[in-house]
Order: sequence, then structure tokens, then C-alpha cells
Amino acid sequence: MGLLLAIDTAATRLQLALLAEDGSGETLVEDMATGQAERLFPALESLLARKGGAYADLSRIAVTTGPGSFTGLRIGLSAARGLGLALGIPVLGIPSLLALSLVARCEPLAVLLDARRGEAYFQAFSGPAIPVRPAALLPMEDARQRVPQGATVVTSPLVDILALARFAATADPAAF
Repeated sequence: MGLLLAIDTAATRLQLALLAEDGSGETLVEDMATGQAERLFPALESLLARKGGAYADLSRIAVTTGPGSFTGLRIGLSAARGLGLALGIPVLGIPSLLALSLVARCEPLAVLLDARRGEAYFQAFSGPAIPVRPAALLPMEDARQRVPQGATVVTSPLVDILALARFAATADPAAF
């Protein structure tokens, strides 16, 4: 059984998803500002048990790469990289702004995340995972002015972890 594991630790959550080849998925989402390092592997083991799988069943891993909590990102990236090396499977690093765009249907969307100090992480998309231009760190007012007319604006840093898993299932590992 081939399972794709998706990990997001960029925000104040631990989010894991397992996606099977048949498209069925299991998720585990826990709000936590700290403690992700201690919780990630026990949570993954619980999720694997719910799905009836084991580490050996993992065939691909996707992990968000930020922007986000520096400590949270290091935890998620380290876990993904370690598992990928140990299992000999591809690991895809998916930028968080792109992952957040996956909630769009086919409409224009702008991701605008508060970076504090009057700045914002910003990226516009013409549809899910279709960036209009590269992500940027801008003064908040400049970012607001760059939102395309009629675009949906995403301001929450909380990724839809199952949408990320579905995207990563068909993404080219060489591109991520």
C-alpha cells in the first residue's frame, strides 16, 4: 500500500495527512503553539494505525517550507527529511503560500499573511497553485494594494492538509 504523508508545522498547529492511492485520506490536526517535536512521531504512529499502515508503506512525503514559525518549520522539515532518507522516498517541500492557495477553486486568489512589524507575506494566484508572480515580503499597505480586483483573500496561515496531500500526490518532486 503506497501512502503519501503530508506535514504542516508552520503555524500553531500540528497537521498530518495520509493519502492512499485510492484517494482516501486520514488527517490529524492538533492546535499547539509548542511541543510539536515531542508530538509529531507519536501522532504519526497513531495516524498510521488508523489507516492500517506502517512507516514502510510511505511512498512520498510533502512538507510545508514556510513562511511560518521558524521552530515549527525546522521540526516539520527535519522529520520529513529524516523519514525520506531512511525510507528512500521523495520529499517535496511545498511553499506555505502555495499550499494556502489550494483552497481556491478556479478563481483568482491572494494570500496575505501578517509578518508583523507592518509587513506581509504576499502572493497572488490565478487559481490553485498557479502563481501570478513570486512570493514577496512587503509593507502591509503595499501588499493590500496588490490584491487583484475580485480576488479571494486568504489571511489565515492554516493549510488544508488534505488538499496539500492531494496536490503533492501528482506534483513533480523535481519541482519541489
